[in-house]
Formats: sequence, structure tokens, C-alpha cells
Amino acid sequence: MNSSLIRGLHLAHTFLTTLPFPHVGEVREGEFRNASGYYPAVGWTLGILLSLCFWLVSSLPQAVGAALILAFWFGLTGMLHFDGLVDCGDALLAAKPPQKRLEILSDVHMGAFGLGVGAVHILLKWSALSNIGAWLPLLLAPVLARAALLIPMNLFGSARAESLGARSREGNWQVGFLIALPAVLFAPKLALVAVFAALAVAWFASSRLGGGISGDVYGAIVEITEVAVLIAAFT
Repeated sequence: MNSSLIRGLHLAHTFLTTLPFPHVGEVREGEFRNASGYYPAVGWTLGILLSLCFWLVSSLPQAVGAALILAFWFGLTGMLHFDGLVDCGDALLAAKPPQKRLEILSDVHMGAFGLGVGAVHILLKWSALSNIGAWLPLLLAPVLARAALLIPMNLFGSARAESLGARSREGNWQVGFLIALPAVLFAPKLALVAVFAALAVAWFASSRLGGGISGDVYGAIVEITEVAVLIAAFT
């Protein structure tokens, strides 16, 4: 098997999940860019594990099962994307100039906007999980969200020239779309919802940051797109 493929899959999984993969070692120039093309593969891994979790909690009351699935979901990703969402809440909603918003994105402290966005998002995701009634949306949502992310990652510039988000841009998106193709063909409506949500978040963030998006915005895109797909699955 191609060593670049193995390396890309390995780095994508170790970066985006808390799963116990071997340490990736030194990351060389261009490897984050290569790994971004395999983000939808991480989605399949997460989707399979979440579907299994759905089956394990299916005998519990729906609200309790949904809370456990949500906790498991956050645990699998180390709340990486959720952290980006909260940071974006503080920065993008602040009545500040674009450069100041970029500074707020780098601040580790959480403000009122971030708290509010995070709380509403958790309620929405939990509510959606309480109503899906089947495992299939859990399989598809992580895949479609990470595939849709590749579009704004390649369409929009980077808000910071020297950042992890910038190093992940312009990867092998063709590979990512091929990996996600079964999900797209099986649920084209959900795929369209995912693309629309991803582009809408990216456009809003770019307009608030003075052009370009960042790694935190990537996280916000994933979280919001997952919720949009879950909601669309039962509407």
C-alpha cells in the first residue's frame, strides 16, 4: 500500500480523534496538507463507532441514549471541533474589527458569546440525536461534514498565513470526495445540506475576519454541519 496514503490516514486519525493510534512522530512539510484529504475517512471511522454506540444504548430512554451518544462523540474527537466552535462564537460575534477578532480566536479563555454558542449547540445536537430514531444518520453525518469541509478549505484563503489551518489547505480533496462518495450517492439530500452549511459558516466567518478562515473555523464548520445533517435526516 502507498506509504503516503498510510501516513495520511494515520495523521488524519491521530489529529482529529482520541483513538489510540501509535504516535505519528515528526510531521514533515506538506503532511498536514496531504492528511486533510483523508478527513472523510476519519468520518467513516467515527460514524461506525457512533452507530455501534447507538445500538448499545437503544434500550435506554431516548433522551438518556442521546446524551450518552453525544458524550461518546465528544470523547472520540477530544472536543477538538467543539473548541473551535466556541472560540468562533467569542470572536465572530464580538463587535470588534477583524484583526481584533483574530486575536480573540487565539485567546484560550471563553467569553459569554462562546458559552452561549456552545450551550445552544449542545442542546441542538442532543435534541437531534433524541429524534433520529436510527443509526444511519450517525454513520453519515461525520463523513459528510468532513467531506463538505474540504470545499471551504480550498475555496477560502487562510486567515493566518503561518498556522495549522493554513498548513492543512489545498490537500488532496479529490481523494476525500472519493472516500465520501458512497455517503453522497446514498443520501444526496443530506450531502447538499452539508455543503450548504459548510459554505454558509465559511462565508460568515470570512466576512467577519476580513477575508480567509482559520483552523477554529474548520472546527465550527464540522460541528454545525453535523448538526445540520442530523436535523435534515428526520425532516
